[in-house]
Amino acid sequence: MENLHIDPTDEEPRVDFNAENGILEISGNSYPEDTSSVFKPIIDWLTKYTEDSGKKVQFNFKMEYFNTSTFVKFQKILKLLEDYHLNNDGDVEVNWYYEKSDLDMFDNGEDYQADVEIPFNMIAY
Repeated sequence: MENLHIDPTDEEPRVDFNAENGILEISGNSYPEDTSSVFKPIIDWLTKYTEDSGKKVQFNFKMEYFNTSTFVKFQKILKLLEDYHLNNDGDVEVNWYYEKSDLDMFDNGEDYQADVEIPFNMIAY
């Protein structure tokens, strides 16, 4: 399977998904008008990647800002990872990075952490 790399724009995040080592990262900002078209290739790639059981996945969220519709897409990604972890022997770990002074990003991470049954690390920088 090929890696997925999407360069960021002012309104769309950077995506670096490495199929060989299982390190998947989304970073930057996400507030596009059409989140469905932006996140379709991301979710499609992740769905295909998690078809084979037993892979190790380290998913890193390093967001500076995202809008409500992106919040929903992140929920979908996390539920997909949770399903993989619980039902396909996936070794999944999520790292949620947030700036120490950014309480909104911290709260978002805590909300996601409470919604899924996967190892979830809150990492301040």
